Amino acid sequence: MINEHRYAVKVAWTGNRGTGTSDYREYGREHSITAAGKAPIEASADHSFHGDADRWNPEELLLAALSECHLLSYLHVAVRHGVVVVGYTDEATGAMVQTADGGGHFTEATLRPRVTVADPGQVDLAQSLHAEAARLCFIAASVNFPVNHEPHTAPA
Repeated sequence: MINEHRYAVKVAWTGNRGTGTSDYREYGREHSITAAGKAPIEASADHSFHGDADRWNPEELLLAALSECHLLSYLHVAVRHGVVVVGYTDEATGAMVQTADGGGHFTEATLRPRVTVADPGQVDLAQSLHAEAARLCFIAASVNFPVNHEPHTAPA
């Protein structure tokens, strides 16, 4: 049986400086992202594209979604295998190229999870679980570029 899940967000542009999109440099890229019952995310374009560097941009949000999805898949897999995770951080990076027509696309992302496990005897098992977590990640399965993993696991 296939379980379908649906999601809804609202994106509202807040960057009209009074003249709308009358010129490329005359409008702001600021916008807010909301979903029912959740705190808003104040967002913008990347600073390279005339955005506000203090706000989240779509490229960072995509990378965060990949990292978060791997985290949640990994924790799920750890529980199934009896591995007690007591710490997890990730310093993910991604690369995007611009095309001659002004578009662009991500070429790769690299996740660098740093996992701490309670039992020193499970470090190798915990390290191996990243492959299973990667296969289960909904977001990684939905992108058309490689999502690389450079995990490190250590005992508490």
